[in-house]
Amino acid sequence: MHQSKEMEFVNTPLHIAAAEGGIDFAMEIMILKPSFARKLNQEGFSPIHLAVEKGHKELALQLMQNNKNLVRVKGKQGETPFHNAITREQNLDLLTRFLEACPECIQDMTTKNETPLHIATGNNRLEALELLCRMLRKSDYCQDVVNQKDRNEDTALHIARRNNQPQMLKLLLNCKADKLTTNQAGSTLAIAHELNNRESVNILRGWRRARVQEQMFKTVTKESEVIFLGMDSISSKDRSALLVILGLPLTGTCQASISPPGSVWQGDSSSNSNFTVGYDQKFPGTSVMDEVDLLQFYIPAYAVFIVAFFLTLGLLKPFPPGFRTSLHVLLAFLAISFDQSITFISPTDLAYLVICTFSTLVFICTMFMCIAYRVSKISVLILGCWLAPGMYGPSWIGTLLITEF
Repeated sequence: MHQSKEMEFVNTPLHIAAAEGGIDFAMEIMILKPSFARKLNQEGFSPIHLAVEKGHKELALQLMQNNKNLVRVKGKQGETPFHNAITREQNLDLLTRFLEACPECIQDMTTKNETPLHIATGNNRLEALELLCRMLRKSDYCQDVVNQKDRNEDTALHIARRNNQPQMLKLLLNCKADKLTTNQAGSTLAIAHELNNRESVNILRGWRRARVQEQMFKTVTKESEVIFLGMDSISSKDRSALLVILGLPLTGTCQASISPPGSVWQGDSSSNSNFTVGYDQKFPGTSVMDEVDLLQFYIPAYAVFIVAFFLTLGLLKPFPPGFRTSLHVLLAFLAISFDQSITFISPTDLAYLVICTFSTLVFICTMFMCIAYRVSKISVLILGCWLAPGMYGPSWIGTLLITEF
């Protein structure tokens, strides 16, 4: 009967060298018989498993340097040398070297579907978990690993909550752990309530608000990218031509706000009874157009201004940062001047309300563009200080209600 030359589950000379910490002997064997490095002995350990188990860090690193994938060799219960290193104290430097050489080892799971995060959390290895989370945040598979369930349907977050480990909760939540993921007992937050774990509940609640805000910013950024898709690829020549074209509607709408059709009322409020609209009176400087005519003219004009304004902001993105910020500030003051001009000539409180609504829309859209990194924060701050107070107080709302009722 043919007998295999390669016997499995035996103690090779490399196992003996690894267990004893004999670096020179182990390196000689690695040269003569490299395949020994992946062999498992009767206990289900490879040589690098034994080196980690016995605390021979230098030997474990030497073996890894010969073949970085040795840290992913699965032994008993599917545990890798990387998993074993997590469970032992004073191994932070070894974990760091393993991760630097083979970042993919953080994705390996045991036969119980436990990730390194499960192992670190279950063994209360806070420093190891901090290192793992820091590495995961730099990867593309962060959420997949941190939200992986073990055989009991527990994520690492469930274990941290159950063991009352608030610092670990914070680390995992910062690493995009989903606190609404359920196990056999329910969601993480619900279980924290049942156990009356106030600190864990407060941490999880706080992260719910933070995650909602984060999701909102992501949505806004994504929508902004869709709106301005392809704008960054416009050539310099075409960009210059578009900026000139957009200058025309900006100039035209601003001119209309300074010189409205029919001009503005030049008399005083005591002699203008013929121009009374409801309980509102025209005062010097207000438009001679009535409320309906003014809104029919200025709402489309304001819409044109808003579109031209934000397209101009979008086209300025490739400009040098300092120069771009200066232009953003100038455009912010232009928007303020345009808005103030229309509000000054509004003949009634209702017309003023409509214009203030458009002012608020400009400010909100500018904030969205700031999130998408197309508008400087300085220009947003300027707009916020000038446009948002345009809605100041309920005073104009109260005046409108009194005059209407």
